[in-house]
Amino acid sequence: MLRDQDTEADFQRFLRRVDDVTNLLQGLSSPDGAVRDKAIAETEKRLQEQGGSREEEEEEESRTTLNRTLINTSGSARAEAVDAGGFLAALEKDAKERAQRRRRNEQLANALKEQGNEAFRAGDFALAIQRYSQGLDRLRDKQELYTNRAQAYLKLHEYEKAISDCEWALKCNKNCIKAYFLMGKAHLALQHFPESRQCYEKMLQIDPQKENLFKECVEEARLEEKRLREEQGAERVAQAGSAAAASIQELLQRISSPGQHLLYYTGAIRLLAEAVSSGSGQTFFRTNNGFSILRNETVRGAFCAESRSPAEVELCVSLLLLWRAACAGNEENQKLLLAQPAVSAQLAELLCSGTPQIHRDTLALISLFSEHQRGRRLLLRQDLSRWLQILLAFVKCTDARADSAMNILSDLAGEQRFQAQCQAKFSTDVLPLFTQLLDGCPAGSSPGYLQCVFAVLGLMMNLLLESNSTIQDLAVPISGRCLALLSHQDGRIVTRAIGVLSRVLPASPSAVEEVLRGGVVKKMLKFLKAGGQLTCSYAIKTLASCTQSSRRAQEELLKWDKRFQVLLRLLEAGDELLVGNAAFCLSQCLQVPGAASALLGSSVVQLLLRQAGGDARRSSVQQNSAIALGRLCVAEPRHLQQLRKLNGLAILNSCMKYLPS
Repeated sequence: MLRDQDTEADFQRFLRRVDDVTNLLQGLSSPDGAVRDKAIAETEKRLQEQGGSREEEEEEESRTTLNRTLINTSGSARAEAVDAGGFLAALEKDAKERAQRRRRNEQLANALKEQGNEAFRAGDFALAIQRYSQGLDRLRDKQELYTNRAQAYLKLHEYEKAISDCEWALKCNKNCIKAYFLMGKAHLALQHFPESRQCYEKMLQIDPQKENLFKECVEEARLEEKRLREEQGAERVAQAGSAAAASIQELLQRISSPGQHLLYYTGAIRLLAEAVSSGSGQTFFRTNNGFSILRNETVRGAFCAESRSPAEVELCVSLLLLWRAACAGNEENQKLLLAQPAVSAQLAELLCSGTPQIHRDTLALISLFSEHQRGRRLLLRQDLSRWLQILLAFVKCTDARADSAMNILSDLAGEQRFQAQCQAKFSTDVLPLFTQLLDGCPAGSSPGYLQCVFAVLGLMMNLLLESNSTIQDLAVPISGRCLALLSHQDGRIVTRAIGVLSRVLPASPSAVEEVLRGGVVKKMLKFLKAGGQLTCSYAIKTLASCTQSSRRAQEELLKWDKRFQVLLRLLEAGDELLVGNAAFCLSQCLQVPGAASALLGSSVVQLLLRQAGGDARRSSVQQNSAIALGRLCVAEPRHLQQLRKLNGLAILNSCMKYLPS
């Protein structure tokens, strides 16, 4: 291995030689004659001591860990050594030769690295290691070869070798994040928990933006340490003669024995569910291969049957109860359960069965996972496109299944992977289903339903960022349902309903007409007067969409805010998005006869001039303010007089280019 003592000593000697040569070069080029003479004398002494053939130097160069520059020991170099200019020329020639060899070696090393990468992708880790090693024979200081080989060693569970390669990668680059990451993984596999955490902490110190990766790695280490601690504790309890451990072992043996009646297995599974309800019981269940229970053909047949007899239903329900008992609060058991192919494939089928009891227990099992982030990530490894449709169907139920389904949806809605899956199915499945979910939401709805609606509204806001034909097709029903939610008592739901409106209305003039019939302008003005900043930002954007496409909206805004007091107040806001949308609304409404006259005596000219003249950092805010200012002065010349007093004509003239012809 590259980490033996001789290699390390050689590496350190080489670094010292590089420092010595660097000092000599600095002395030879020094303006101080005494320093220069001393450097020449030292050079002559070194040249006389220099031995070895040129071929040996070249072979040594191919193995070096750094691109170094040695003194050329040819006869001509000796003859010129006393002359600093000639000596430097010889050094330059030698450096060029070595740089050429370095480039050749680097090309060969890169080619071998690519061959190793191909072997790694193909799963041939031994061949990948061979290619990376051949590359290192050509170029010993190539960091990527060390980290790539370390990754291959990890795949082969050769953790000590992986750690060694990571250490060598860090000699090449002390800030190599990949080396710390892989070394942390190797230490974790060896159950060196403090060392593993130190590697992850170093990774975060180098790049604070890796905080999410750091948290995932530290969490993985925590869970692995917790698993080991639990299993060591359970083993001590079992060795002390625990009756619970013996009972679990006996019940698992009974269930694994073939040829018994369904009721025999059902009874044993029920007893086992009671026995594993404690923490140590959960660990005994895991360490005694409890999750291999489906290897019994009779048990698996009942669990995976397309249609079930009453006895098979009872056995299936018993299995679900057992897994809930084994997985409640136990993250390691949850991971192992979903790692069983038959279980992960069958959960959606169980939700589609015709048995309400199976529905309830399956939903309860899934809820165990959705309640915390690690469990949600385990669930989201599945394809949830079908699950989404099933879960939303349960929302319409009138029993506990509805609450369970809504809680699961609420938990999943915040996960990026879930949002990505929804985006992939957005046009065909997700948006129509979410639109149905929003239908109604009466004031007396259960807390679970309200939480689900809140989560779905937030998810819809994210999904509506990209306009497409499906949004246009569903814009009218979505807008109608959101408009109905504006009178809801839960302010969080109201805010998000306005947010959905602000993103769906720009896609459909028909939807704008729909909400105008429902009094949206008056409602938005109400929220702008009393709402918080987030609510106001959605409300003014909704008004901007309405006034842009509808003369009726412009007229209604003037009707309900005769002197534009709400918009004027927003023009003084510190949030430029509020200012920009307010200026846009005002510019649209100024096309209504009499609107500009309603602003006489107000501070509108000063406010718009300030934003158009450059106070606003966003160019869109400047443009909207400029357009409003131009329309204001064109529609009502008395505002132009005010502008002259403020010496703003030059600004107005520059704004005229924004006005439509």
